[in-house]
Amino acid sequence: MANGEVPLVVCVSTDVAVRERVVRRLDDFGTVVICSDLSELRAMLFPTAGDGTNPDPGPVSLGELSVDPGGHLVTWRGEPLALTRLERELLARLASAPLGVWTYERLFGSVWGGAYLGDTAILHSAVKRLRRKLRAVEGGPQVQTVRGVGYRLAPGR
Repeated sequence: MANGEVPLVVCVSTDVAVRERVVRRLDDFGTVVICSDLSELRAMLFPTAGDGTNPDPGPVSLGELSVDPGGHLVTWRGEPLALTRLERELLARLASAPLGVWTYERLFGSVWGGAYLGDTAILHSAVKRLRRKLRAVEGGPQVQTVRGVGYRLAPGR
């Protein structure tokens, strides 16, 4: 550890034996963070503040689209759409005012509650699943890519 730097080791494993082994072997090595899954790690690294800095969106309507993340319901022309919690939250953000481009950073922080670290794979994957479900709805809204910036929602026809 040159210049007084202390290493940080992060171990994410569902196996208790693996976590115990890491702690025993690296006990005097530096700071060791042990988690059973990624959601636990996110909660440690990016705790949600109770001061409203990352509020959950309320019900949002855009034309014939209605998104209620708290009520776990998304409807298009009155018909419910089968979306996951993550897809509902992502769609609610994209449909909320003011309509415009949501940057990768802003979407990541708002939906996942953490800092954007430059890896867009998780966001692209969620958008891909959401697009697939929205394409199945006739005349439904479309998630458009703004290359190198983020995404925007185009209202349905």
